[in-house]
Amino acid sequence: MGDLVVKDNALINASYNLEVSEQRLILLSIVIARETGTVIDATSTIRIHASDYMQRFGVDKHAAYEALKNAVHNLFGRQFSYSIIDTETGNKKTVKSRWVQKIAYIDDSAILEVAFTIDVVPLITRLEQNFTSYQLKQVSQLTSKYAIRLYEMLIAWRDVEKTPVIEIYDFRYKLGLAEHEYKAMNHFKSRVLEPAIEQINKFTDITAEYEQFKSGRVITGFQFKFTHKRNKPNHLLTDKDINTPDSFNGLMTEKQILLFANKLAHDHAFSSKFAEAGEEYNDVEMRLIRKLAKPEFVRKYLKDLERLGFKI
Repeated sequence: MGDLVVKDNALINASYNLEVSEQRLILLSIVIARETGTVIDATSTIRIHASDYMQRFGVDKHAAYEALKNAVHNLFGRQFSYSIIDTETGNKKTVKSRWVQKIAYIDDSAILEVAFTIDVVPLITRLEQNFTSYQLKQVSQLTSKYAIRLYEMLIAWRDVEKTPVIEIYDFRYKLGLAEHEYKAMNHFKSRVLEPAIEQINKFTDITAEYEQFKSGRVITGFQFKFTHKRNKPNHLLTDKDINTPDSFNGLMTEKQILLFANKLAHDHAFSSKFAEAGEEYNDVEMRLIRKLAKPEFVRKYLKDLERLGFKI
């Protein structure tokens, strides 16, 4: 499926502060590597053309050229930190690393060359259990760097559509905020949190809200809940066998069909064998809505459905 961004959850939960153009270039590098079949390792170089940036993010030529030029100076110096379990001791360790080990700009051709560091490589190529994926277009219109980060944090919990309570210190850490930035809660909410929520709700495929938790009068954390926007009317469920008011095929209700069509579409293990070339998440999901209305299809993929929480 085109324009797929895949990140290890260690990177989703990492602490970093990249500007919007820098986040976009990291995401675009991941997408281009997947599109071109480039094997990302410590020696490979990914080439980004200004036209790629213009097309994906809807900006003009000047903005694209500036983004690529500035990346040579700014992105090379950017760092991030993340936590993983040490394989020898079994204890948590915190790793600090740079994003790129080499970066170059070809002026006359408006091409950026990027080589990721050895720490980043496994976090954007390792497709195991703990990863998050989404379509690049979902964040392509976001102009708040905090909105991009928050969207990634939320979509990592797409199966349950809510996050755990995130302590304010941890939340600020993941957003890459320095201790002196937006210390007052009213500034944090008005400059960081609420604009991010507003952009996510306007431009992405989810609608989010938050609940704040307090200790006395002090806000100590936030929990986020979100729903996926539905652009599919119920009449898409045409192959119905209505035995009861909410039963469609004797195995799944309408609500279950909509829920598990979304889950399957975003499940890499399933979508990698089911999705057709060039299909995006919405295309797969729409097809699955029709398919799941048929009991024989449900039975055929029952193991995948059960793995995602379905019970007959």
